[in-house]
Amino acid sequence: MARDMDFILPDLGEGLTEAEIVNWLVAEGEEILVDQPIIEVESAKSIVDLPSPFAGTVKKLHFAVGDTIHTGQAIITIVTDAADTADTVPGTALRGDPATASSGGQVEVLEGFGAAKSVTPSRKSGRFGRAAGGATEASSPAAAAPAVPANGAASPVVSPLVRKLARDNGLVAHRLAGSGPGGLVMRADVEKAIGQPGRSEAPPAPVSRATGDLVIPITGLRKVVAERMAASRREVPEATIWLDVDATNLLAAKGELEAATGERWSSTALVARFVVEGLKLHPILNSSVDMAAGEIVQHSQINLGIAAQTSRGLMVPVIRNAGEMNTRQLRDAFVEVAQTAKTGSFSAEQLRGGTFTLNNYGGHGVDGSAPIINQPEVGMLGMGRVLDRPWVVDGQIVVRKIMVVSMVFDHRVCDGDIPSEFVKYVTGCIENPISALAGL
Repeated sequence: MARDMDFILPDLGEGLTEAEIVNWLVAEGEEILVDQPIIEVESAKSIVDLPSPFAGTVKKLHFAVGDTIHTGQAIITIVTDAADTADTVPGTALRGDPATASSGGQVEVLEGFGAAKSVTPSRKSGRFGRAAGGATEASSPAAAAPAVPANGAASPVVSPLVRKLARDNGLVAHRLAGSGPGGLVMRADVEKAIGQPGRSEAPPAPVSRATGDLVIPITGLRKVVAERMAASRREVPEATIWLDVDATNLLAAKGELEAATGERWSSTALVARFVVEGLKLHPILNSSVDMAAGEIVQHSQINLGIAAQTSRGLMVPVIRNAGEMNTRQLRDAFVEVAQTAKTGSFSAEQLRGGTFTLNNYGGHGVDGSAPIINQPEVGMLGMGRVLDRPWVVDGQIVVRKIMVVSMVFDHRVCDGDIPSEFVKYVTGCIENPISALAGL
């Protein structure tokens, strides 16, 4: 007997509870196999493919490309052979199954949602359908999971109307305790939360929109960037300093390196070399702040973040342990970042753990910026565009290649003296790169 199986969006990890559908990799009516990729979703961290936990025929795709889906929601229904799915697979819900109905409508989903009952992995269950070591869990009333899981996972929310009602009243639906089957958040749960003491009677008035206004949802990476930048502005007492620097010799050194090695070099990679050495001289700038613990953590390893504008938006991939690299290794790491930035397909691991950021504003045709610190880092160095300008050399006005180097720093960590010395060191290397590289 065939059964309808719902695949529930699993826990995406790192506290992420929502994702945007980038592309469906299967269509309704299509036959699929175990572990076959079925959907491509974009979370705040990266774009990933999710595989099917079982084989069968796609009956229904519950969402469209561009929709935002949340952990615990059914995203696809697949018709499977009962012989191959004798027991419900974790991460799935069985539609119209008598045993499910008799248990009060509760359904099996991934750990953290619904009620626990006996689970026997199917011989055709995929990576989301395997129990550790093939073990089973006995069901009992005491084993039932709470409406809001103790591990902090989100409650399942299916109805767009429920999500909208919560959002319009300043609530997040999947953070509420659900009274429906498997902890599902219902309209009554939202209305109950709205009526709790201390809440205003009416939601804030919406912003008026004129005919023809374009409404752009703040989702995915843009949402994360917005939240982090806003938090940085609220929490960090930042200050910015800058210097005009003669980059003529830097560009000449770049040309000499290319001629001598037959390889391509970037001036940004050379500046990164100087930044790394400057951080070794002034290690307090390679730190992070933990206000909850009342500590400044000075990192032993330099993980250099490179601000990159990608097709997905602003990202800061990290070159790990840059302090142990020689100039060529650092250059090669830059090349890899530049190649991946074309698609923005950085993994979550590549986007975490930075200790200082280098930002090349010149690529956008501007002289400089007073940027927002990329928390939990405490500093960022920026490079502006290079222009021909009049400059005094040995008492004579000549045309030189000039750019602006700026530095933003967290005033909780240090005063202006250390960042100023750091910037002077880096700009000194830019003006005399051969002498600087000879000593590295």
